[in-house]
Amino acid sequence: MKTNSNSYTIVYSVILVLIVAFLLAFVFQALKPMQDANVQLDQQKQILFALNQDRNMTNEQAVQLWKKIIIADDVINADGKVTEAGKQGGVDAGFKLTSKDAKEGKLALYRCKVNGEDKYVIPVYGNGLWGPINGFIAINGDKQTVFGAYFNHESETAGLGAEIKDNASWQAKFKGKKLFSGADKQKIALAVEKKITDHQRRLMP
Repeated sequence: MKTNSNSYTIVYSVILVLIVAFLLAFVFQALKPMQDANVQLDQQKQILFALNQDRNMTNEQAVQLWKKIIIADDVINADGKVTEAGKQGGVDAGFKLTSKDAKEGKLALYRCKVNGEDKYVIPVYGNGLWGPINGFIAINGDKQTVFGAYFNHESETAGLGAEIKDNASWQAKFKGKKLFSGADKQKIALAVEKKITDHQRRLMP
């Protein structure tokens, strides 16, 4: 085949694309276990942060704390009944659930022990201005009072929406808040309301 022909150029390009695609697929598969492990560790840290654990902990400390503090990662239904029991330091039951599972009526419930006291952690999901928001709420043994909270986001604006993740003092405002109100304790009392400050109004077109 002549090297200066159109056929040669097309064949050469196809072969080159196939080689690059193969290499990319190989690298992706090779790195996937490491990526999955990092994602898992990040989520474990978020849950531990909601339990007011040290945010400067190392990865090794996080792994040890997880095994010690998390009694079980249960799966519960819309009625709050356990449909799948987790285990000590578990990552195979409720830990695997996502926001899609929550929409289908399945939710993770983390039963924990912090300084000898019962705590419960539940995931929360929502929509931000530019993308999904998620987080974890830790509840005291009375199942009525917030022990701690941690929120995460994918693409919120730095200094504005991103404050839900970056501002620890804002997250600390949830501590001690009651989840429910009313005589029958059925009305949800905890909510976040979006407000626009005067400074933000001046920045708006």
